[in-house]
Amino acid sequence: MASMMLNSVNFSTSKAVKFDYVGLKPLKVHQNILCVRPHSIKIAPRMLTIRASEIRDDGTIKKMGMSDEECEAAVVAGNIPEAPPVPPKPAAPAGTPVVSSLPLSRRPRRNRRSPALRAAFQETTLSPANLVYPLFIHEGEEDTPIGAMPGCYRLGWRHGLVEEVAKARDVGVNSIVLFPKVPDALKNSTGDEAYNENGLVPRSIRLLKDKYPDLVIYTDVALDPYSSDGHDGIVREDGVIMNDETVHQLCKQAVAQARAGADVVSPSDMMDGRVGAIRAALDAEGFQHVSIMSYTANYQMNHANYREALIEIREDESEGADILLVKPGLPYLDIIRLLRDNSPLPIAAYQVSGEYSMIKAGGVLKMIDEEKVMMESLMCFRRAGADIILTYFALQAGRCLAGEKR
Repeated sequence: MASMMLNSVNFSTSKAVKFDYVGLKPLKVHQNILCVRPHSIKIAPRMLTIRASEIRDDGTIKKMGMSDEECEAAVVAGNIPEAPPVPPKPAAPAGTPVVSSLPLSRRPRRNRRSPALRAAFQETTLSPANLVYPLFIHEGEEDTPIGAMPGCYRLGWRHGLVEEVAKARDVGVNSIVLFPKVPDALKNSTGDEAYNENGLVPRSIRLLKDKYPDLVIYTDVALDPYSSDGHDGIVREDGVIMNDETVHQLCKQAVAQARAGADVVSPSDMMDGRVGAIRAALDAEGFQHVSIMSYTANYQMNHANYREALIEIREDESEGADILLVKPGLPYLDIIRLLRDNSPLPIAAYQVSGEYSMIKAGGVLKMIDEEKVMMESLMCFRRAGADIILTYFALQAGRCLAGEKR
């Protein structure tokens, strides 16, 4: 057993520290400190305390000016820097029973015991990029409130539309979908105004693309806004919707929207074969880059059916759909998950006006916390498997995600 002397450096003492070592090999000498790599060390008790830094009156920290080697040597010598004490164990409230700890090998609460841990292990996220803002437009100059949908307006296409898009972009929502109010005088039984290249929707697309070239514009492909019968298709005199004839009109409508600058055309009509026909029509006109978001499972279907959605998935995929959409949203979360589990394509969910209005009404009546319910409803879509969400809450949710208050 050998021993050596280690002189202290700036330790507020001139005494040397003596300790025994076994099998030590000298490494290097730094000033008057011999550094060693111990295999077994017996350190003599020391009462010295080294503070690596101290806090001045102004709150700033003053360093001691010691080198790394000096700090390490101090610790080896037993001069351990001070640190705050271990916090005491929090006391239980009076009357808490004293029990033995449950023999649990796993306690899931450990991974959610603080906001930081909850955030670290969050499986599903929501961002403004996941939101598509549905906007109603009309030919007028003024923005007209929609009574059943507080906070929503029928926007004038020249001014109100552009201003609303600017607000959405400010909080990161850069995708919109347009729904027009067409003058009754322009409606007829075959919905010919749908493919008027100078109609309300194509004009609005051109205006927005001129102002915001990187804006992602979705459009609705269906005849109901243009039909004097108010249906998604051409209605025969016996009340039957004519499928193939309607698809012919939809193809012309989609091409007109693509020519105006639409990024994604969205057939919501539920006609059989319309996705394949629209894809062929777009490609033939040189619009191979324009995407198709198909309303795959829509309210026109029997809402009691589940497996029927699988038929629609296979047809839309085979015909060239780029995105599959489910409408309505919250009542169809199981269908969203069905599409997610059975298709590699992006899935969209439409939080329809009724869902929006219910949450708004609950907030007005103080029955719910509107903002919390809004955000949870959107997260539900994401958790179910939706990649994007068409929602009238897009602007409000975007502001919330950006940290703004209501």
